[in-house]
Amino acid sequence: MKTLINNFVGFSTILILLIGCKKEVELPTLQAVSFPAGVTANVSNITLNEANGKTNVVTFTWPTVTYPVAAPVTYTLQIDVPADTIGSASWGNAKSIEVGSDVLTKSILGDQLNTMALSLGLEAGKSGTIVVRAKSFLDRPVYSKAVTIQVMPYKIFTGYPSIWVPGDYQGWNPGAAPKILSVKSNKLYEGYIYIPAGGSGDFKFTAQPDWTPMAYGDGGNGVLIEANYAGGNFHAEPNGYYNLTADLATMKYSIAKTTWSIIGDATPGGWGGDTQMAYDPAKKVWTVTANMLSTGSFKFRANNDWKIDFGVNKAGKLLYADHPVLGYTADLDNLSVPSSGNYTITLDLSDPSNYSYKLVKN
Repeated sequence: MKTLINNFVGFSTILILLIGCKKEVELPTLQAVSFPAGVTANVSNITLNEANGKTNVVTFTWPTVTYPVAAPVTYTLQIDVPADTIGSASWGNAKSIEVGSDVLTKSILGDQLNTMALSLGLEAGKSGTIVVRAKSFLDRPVYSKAVTIQVMPYKIFTGYPSIWVPGDYQGWNPGAAPKILSVKSNKLYEGYIYIPAGGSGDFKFTAQPDWTPMAYGDGGNGVLIEANYAGGNFHAEPNGYYNLTADLATMKYSIAKTTWSIIGDATPGGWGGDTQMAYDPAKKVWTVTANMLSTGSFKFRANNDWKIDFGVNKAGKLLYADHPVLGYTADLDNLSVPSSGNYTITLDLSDPSNYSYKLVKN
């Protein structure tokens, strides 16, 4: 027994010595990886506008990040404002643009940068600061130092405020109804609709291409009321071309049936007699073919009267010279033809944001 105990003690001692002589195991650690330099931009100050929306306004470049593993590295650009790059949630609202594998440069279109700048809180028409950094990724993300750029975004035009005009003449379908517009965004809406023969001539206004949440009805005596299904329908006699106005500031409306003509010393009737135009419902335009004189001038007017008529500004854009609701526009010119001859003249009032005309010599 004594021999057995001694043998056990000896074996234990040898085992302890062997364990003590074994090297301490080293834990694996990730090799440090970093950008050797920061991201750079080819410009430091950018003014954005519609003219440069479809062109590259800035190009960013950055150096290669070397990882321990030989494999493609994915790069991403991150764009943010300085206030969002500090604290525990830094860069949390950044806009990201994935560039691709082993790509070390990225150009950005004006429209793309404008949208990102506005979404980050920069104010249209004012210069603001953005910061841009590059991110690389293989087995872990690595970030470059950021570059700072001054950017002045512009307001994106999303269309004029609109009122839809559904009615019996088009199947009471707001989604497919024509619109009148507030081109000055002042709550005063105006435009034209054609109501063919065969229907009731009833219609309503809606604030969206649907019946809800807001529709407008006839309160009587030119008064506009807020009502989904309350209030009377508006009415215009069928087979007519109507100018409509709706003023949501005063809650008034107007409906005026119109026919159109040309008048002036360039026209067959001179300033004393209108030359009538005809409406084409399929093309939504008014036309007339007449012998015109380049030595004179002319205007478009409604109902053989000077209550509604058009002139042109210095750029040649057709504008109301007179309108009973929109008022008088000063300093407009008359229209003219470049040379005497027979012309087909077209007046297009289908788009309230862009009333236009054409002169085609026959």
